[in-house]
Amino acid sequence: MKLVIVESPTKTKSLSKYLGTGYEVMATMGHMVDLPKSKLGVEVKKIEDRKLEVTKIGFKFRPEYELSEGKEKTAKELIKAAAKADKIILASDPDREGEAIAWHTQQVLSNKLKGKSKKEDKKIEVKNLEVGKKKKKTGIDASKFERVVFHSITKEAIEEAMKQPRQVDMAMVDAQQARRVLDRIVGYQLSPVLWKKVRRGLSAGRVQSVAVRLIVDKEKEIGVFKPVEYWEIKVQVRTQGTKNSRNQDGFWVELVKRGGKPVTINDEKTAREIEVDLNIARYEVGKVERKERHLYPHPPFKTSTMQQAAANILGWSAKKTMSVAQRLYEKGAITYHRTDSLNLVVSAIEEIRRTVVKEFGKEYLPDKEIYYKTSGKVVAQEAHEAIRPTRPQLRSFGGQAQEDVDKDEEKLYQLIWRRTVACQMKSALIDQTVIWVVAENKENYQLRAVGEVMKFASWKKLYKLSEEVILPAVNDDEKLVKEKVEAAQKFTLPPARFNDASLIKELEKRGIGRPSTYAPTISTIIVRGYVERKQKKFFATSVGGTVSDFLVKNFPKEMDFEFTAKMEADLDEIASGSKDWQKVLSDFYGPFEESVEKATTQAERVKVPVESTGRPCPLCGTGEIVIRTGK
Repeated sequence: MKLVIVESPTKTKSLSKYLGTGYEVMATMGHMVDLPKSKLGVEVKKIEDRKLEVTKIGFKFRPEYELSEGKEKTAKELIKAAAKADKIILASDPDREGEAIAWHTQQVLSNKLKGKSKKEDKKIEVKNLEVGKKKKKTGIDASKFERVVFHSITKEAIEEAMKQPRQVDMAMVDAQQARRVLDRIVGYQLSPVLWKKVRRGLSAGRVQSVAVRLIVDKEKEIGVFKPVEYWEIKVQVRTQGTKNSRNQDGFWVELVKRGGKPVTINDEKTAREIEVDLNIARYEVGKVERKERHLYPHPPFKTSTMQQAAANILGWSAKKTMSVAQRLYEKGAITYHRTDSLNLVVSAIEEIRRTVVKEFGKEYLPDKEIYYKTSGKVVAQEAHEAIRPTRPQLRSFGGQAQEDVDKDEEKLYQLIWRRTVACQMKSALIDQTVIWVVAENKENYQLRAVGEVMKFASWKKLYKLSEEVILPAVNDDEKLVKEKVEAAQKFTLPPARFNDASLIKELEKRGIGRPSTYAPTISTIIVRGYVERKQKKFFATSVGGTVSDFLVKNFPKEMDFEFTAKMEADLDEIASGSKDWQKVLSDFYGPFEESVEKATTQAERVKVPVESTGRPCPLCGTGEIVIRTGK
């Protein structure tokens, strides 16, 4: 019997269906072990190299892992099943997190777990659990373990994975371990500084604090923004052969040039002068420009673009999107949903192209396959496929695959299916017409109208088409009749606040975080009260602003966007095996420890400002009601 170990019960059902007899599939229910909750859980040892002229001080880090809370029963059941198995196949997710789960599971099964006593059976001691520590094995023999990865839960993918077993990739484990230790150190050492200098109960994080800074900085931009007045002037004209403006030949043109130069109107006086001038001007067509435009399809989804699309189209938070995607993946509907890659395997592209022909016809299919290049750096071990349906021929996974799929799962599946099929279709064609109108009176004015007509919808058929702007057929130098002139006062708008989609886009652009971290980062800063989500927009709270300003002032390096991105790049290099995780952490820890010490002893204490309501106290009538935040 072979024992296959995955993370979730949903996966056990899917795998059991495809593997058949001779296999037992069990789940770890997430991480088996973790750092302790009640303490730092990382031993930091100072190392001095006195061989150099100037003594060099470095650091070594030893995580103190323990069995995760509530995992005692699961651990015992896995050990019991593993003892009877001929092979133990670790089949957790194909990313750093999954690799770490596989390694920790192997560590638990390779060592003895002892109950303290019958009365204290829940207290489990994990022996020799330190990652990478070479000690005598006292549990299941290491030769029994194999690691397999599959990027989709289908019969073909699982069978292929079982033919290519390997050992746990320690470079990926080290990268995940480095992130976990790094975040634990930053959180545990920065938070006490905030307690002392701002207020008790606050917390900080390596990525979350930088994300809060983005939102706080945006809040400051909005706060100092001063709207600028401008005027927009439009004229409704028609060709001379028509009777009234309701005729289809009537159209609007917008003033863009005055005396041959671009015009900007910033006051009402100027706007009214131009309005009077245009009311008695002579109009004719200056020139007509016609051109064909190609609209190329978007590449298939990666994690960040899927989260952005779900936020914009479905109104979902990143957390909800990832939760629904996880369920779809485990049910075998889509490929793995945590990926930076835009790559599609050849067999998938072939299937997608057949689907295009079946659904729309040969005229929608380009002559050659379309391949998309992934921008930026993708770690080799994590260069999975893009997110796509495992069976592109299924337009509706719930109905056609006869799977137990809820409404949210079907909505996200439809989003992924449309994007995947569209990426292998011809470009849409648009006929664009630009009509330039000349108005002559005291001055020469140039006005413009832009119209578009969809010539060949192609992949756009998969989406709701925007209304076409159809302009009348006119010729150069043709005389026009003015119907009316409209001058509208407008003001420039402040920068838009972040929402889930735009924040994820900004984090990705700056290289902060990775696909799997966006959703938990956003959830964390909301739960901790640094940010509020109102009408799907993020607003920085007074607590968030105060904490962010304090950290930027006293930890400028750690709060720097480029520094945070560089740390993510270092973690990628650890995962690829080109950097040592201990050295990366050591290089970070020395300066960070000095910053913590300096802030603890020298930083000025700050207070979270109270929020004014402008309402008098109902009891005394003289004091003001204010809003205070805190426990």
